[in-house]
Amino acid sequence: MGNNLEKLKAIQNALNAKYLERETQVEGMLVALLAQEHMLMVGPPGTAKSALSNELAGIIDGSNYFQWLLTKYTTPDEVFGGIMLKDMEQGIYRHNTTAKMAEAHLVFLDEIFKGSSEILNALLKSINERIFENGTEEMAMPLMTLVGASNEYPEEDEGLEALFDRFLLRFEVDAIKDRQNLIAMMKGTDEEQVMPRISLDELENLQFIREMVEIPADIYETLADIWEDLRDEGIQPSDRRLQKSYAVLQAKALIEQRHIVDKRDILFLAHVLWENVDQRQQVTDIIRHHAQDPVSHTLEIILEDAQDIMDGVAKGHSTDNVLEATQKIKSLAQELTDLKTKYPERENELNTVHETLKQDLEELTNSVLEPIES
Repeated sequence: MGNNLEKLKAIQNALNAKYLERETQVEGMLVALLAQEHMLMVGPPGTAKSALSNELAGIIDGSNYFQWLLTKYTTPDEVFGGIMLKDMEQGIYRHNTTAKMAEAHLVFLDEIFKGSSEILNALLKSINERIFENGTEEMAMPLMTLVGASNEYPEEDEGLEALFDRFLLRFEVDAIKDRQNLIAMMKGTDEEQVMPRISLDELENLQFIREMVEIPADIYETLADIWEDLRDEGIQPSDRRLQKSYAVLQAKALIEQRHIVDKRDILFLAHVLWENVDQRQQVTDIIRHHAQDPVSHTLEIILEDAQDIMDGVAKGHSTDNVLEATQKIKSLAQELTDLKTKYPERENELNTVHETLKQDLEELTNSVLEPIES
């Protein structure tokens, strides 16, 4: 099991390295796969929505993948397979589902909201119940996750609310913003990147383990608090959306190689609990208010304080300033030591910050050996 989690983390790291500024979407896809839920990406053309989905599908050995670009002219036959002529001669309308959506584990549908009402109605049951009505038979689909993509959100008067609600996870995708990342993308690389792989059986094993990730009582209490605050603001996601969010929390914890959900995982529900895009920031603020992790919050303060201390030394580089700064950094280091005692399970995270403080102390020590202003 541990080996499978390591494979998953290796896949996440490799995708993050290849698709710059797509860390949130990469994590979203992995969460969606583990939770066996559907995911929507909204953003302009050329932002790697389809490329990311194709890449992930190619990493899962033994899986079936189906992708299609929907238009108003797309027919159900294109997505689910053409009618089998021999059966049609006998008055039976059965689709040939080979290499089509009905037999796929992972599906990518581009311009998901552009399809005709006929194709979208056909998709609803398949997406929600994983069942395809093939003639007189109901065919169970192996579908784990459907990734939908769109250049824009659907308008309220388009009758797409039901389909939009089927996507538990929703993400926006923007063009690359960081200058260095933009240059790196333009340069590209001549080397063929070998991506890590995981088998379908290994992925299914992780999905099984995900169901056993513990959700403590305090997490349920926090979710109830969030729900009440959302309701007070007139935001009322469906009960189904709340219930399905538990699997998202479990998947998020498992990706972090934990077997118990903690408050940090609740932050991921900012991609789940809003009903329309106008509510997104308000929902995010409410979730952040309730999901504040005490360790992460303290570490943020320690790092900010350390940066302020070092900035102060840089502005007024004197012996007294350096000595005072050294004592302050040592006090911050003692706070970390106290946190390690209280939260031993967070040792790795705390050690990372401790290394930063250690480097600051070394820099201060070295500075007193250099000529300084008196």
